[in-house]
Amino acid sequence: MRENWTTLSGDQIATKITKGSSPRWQGFEYQSDGLLFVTSENVRDGFLDVSEPKFLPMEFSKKARASQLLHGDILINIVGASIGRACRFLLDGVPANVNQAVCVFRPKSDFDAEFLLQLFQAPHIQARLLGQRSDSARPNLSLTDFREFSFDLPPLPEQRKIAAILSAWDEAIEKLKALRAAKERRFSAVAQRLLAPSRAIGRHIPRSNWTPITFGEVFEERQDRNQDLGPEDVITVGKYAIRKQSEHFSRSVASKDQSNYWTISSGDFVYDPMSAYYGALGRFDGLKDGIVSPAYRVLRLSPDVHSEFMVQLLRSHHIRFLLEARSSQGNKEGKRRLLQRDEFASIEYNMPPIETQKEIAQKLSCFRNDIIVSERQIEALTRQKRGLMQKLLTGEWPVQVEDAA
Repeated sequence: MRENWTTLSGDQIATKITKGSSPRWQGFEYQSDGLLFVTSENVRDGFLDVSEPKFLPMEFSKKARASQLLHGDILINIVGASIGRACRFLLDGVPANVNQAVCVFRPKSDFDAEFLLQLFQAPHIQARLLGQRSDSARPNLSLTDFREFSFDLPPLPEQRKIAAILSAWDEAIEKLKALRAAKERRFSAVAQRLLAPSRAIGRHIPRSNWTPITFGEVFEERQDRNQDLGPEDVITVGKYAIRKQSEHFSRSVASKDQSNYWTISSGDFVYDPMSAYYGALGRFDGLKDGIVSPAYRVLRLSPDVHSEFMVQLLRSHHIRFLLEARSSQGNKEGKRRLLQRDEFASIEYNMPPIETQKEIAQKLSCFRNDIIVSERQIEALTRQKRGLMQKLLTGEWPVQVEDAA
């Protein structure tokens, strides 16, 4: 830390550090409009995601005045797998409250809120914060952790300069993400044209010789219990990736005992019955065997079906629609849906000959590889930004602040 930096506690930086409460405890139910209710699902890394908003009656805000949000508030997740994620509330004029899984950190005017947000996202601050979390079954941070946490801060002009530099990197990353999204939309359109079983797609791929099959005919469930693999080998099935749990969550959240986990090998398919319809299914492409929770289902594909073709098929809107249609309500609140084994096995599709499968897979892989290029660019720029944060937010690299005159 440089000489002109100051160490202050959260209580010295913020006018308010609080959290919200559950509306159900007070007799409130969700509705189609009204008060925006922010939960940990909405708090993403650096931005507030309100693509699927939740609303409550305005009366809830009157009862929960302490957790009412103001424009510029910093929000940090303090419970569960997304612990440590932070963003700012920048919906000026929108009435909103948070639930009990989100901390509201309201900076004083003497400090730059964008700088503080970058600080909360910095690797060294994340490591210190998460090192303080409770060892309970569900990891959490307390409000006391934030009130007593010590921050090393430069003078306000330097805070603003550092925030501006890091924000420029954020803008570059967002542009790459927008480009990736455009490529994904193009990919979806092409995949729909090639994979829809009832739509003509050109003379070179005729439909007449496509054969009706069910998933039960081409998939065989694999149930091999774990023998000697440990927590570092646990695989999680996410909406966008099937990979090591430590990479998905930045740490392992597996149970202490993995003896009842299923073994999964490269080329196996796997899905989460509670969320398969929205994307938590696909092929595992790891370099070595892993293990998955017994809540997942591991499948081995018939050699008569081209593996890459099946990867692309499972991503298609047609199959996703069928998965959702066969899913039933998975809990009392109806927030999750369950895809039973028999329902998954009963899904039907007109399967093309193996050579046609290869041709379609090759075409779609070209589009998918273009998306992967964008993803790798985003990952590279994100890594570079993390390195820059480490240098700027610790004072290791000084920044030049222009004279006000």
